[in-house]
Amino acid sequence: MEREEAFKTILDCSFKVHTALGPGLLESAYEECLYYELRQFGLKVEKQKVLPLVYEDVKLDAGYRIDLMIEDKIIVELKSVESLTDVHMAQLITYLKLSGCKLGLLANFNVKHLKNGIKRVIY
Repeated sequence: MEREEAFKTILDCSFKVHTALGPGLLESAYEECLYYELRQFGLKVEKQKVLPLVYEDVKLDAGYRIDLMIEDKIIVELKSVESLTDVHMAQLITYLKLSGCKLGLLANFNVKHLKNGIKRVIY
């Protein structure tokens, strides 16, 4: 699936999950449901993908985990917080940088309307 088509599917599935569950749940609940929905569309999805930090040509296990990696080209970072902050954006940008991916989605499910909790990030 083309990157933009996959991204649209991710958005559609995110809205479906948010409509069904609403705000107020743990991040892990939204992650599991979104993982399920994306797999139903036949997308390759990895959850809690380990992302090593490479320092001076040495791979270090620094504890980084990508919430969802879709089709090896899109990172989805899920949150369930009062509001997104610069730290959340920095986290996604770091993951994009370390993984070599160019497109990411930062989604805060703890909002009344999901459109207010979504940020598309191109690195």
